[in-house]
Amino acid sequence: MSADCLFCRIVRGEIPAKLVAESDDCVAFRDIDPKAPTHLLVIPRAHVASLNEATDEALLGKVMRFAADVARQEGIADSGWRTVVNTGPDAQQSVFHLHVHVMGGRKFHWPPG
Repeated sequence: MSADCLFCRIVRGEIPAKLVAESDDCVAFRDIDPKAPTHLLVIPRAHVASLNEATDEALLGKVMRFAADVARQEGIADSGWRTVVNTGPDAQQSVFHLHVHVMGGRKFHWPPG
């Protein structure tokens, strides 16, 4: 973990967050600036700055599987939900700890952005 990383501090319980699920490897919490009726962030407990730095394929699979579990728990799995992983400044990654946005509860359009 990184001492000054916002999401690492949430994992350690130093900063409050509205947690919705936890596992040995992942944490899910509500986004503080939601873009959909359901908007969660799923993060690995281990600090990985971005998808560019991710090397543990098993951990990446656990993060995505956890995202699907959380979507089911939140009741958005059957109607449809979107995952977004912003990587780097041009993609608007603002916290450099790998995180998956899990969004649902409304119809989405394509292209997204």
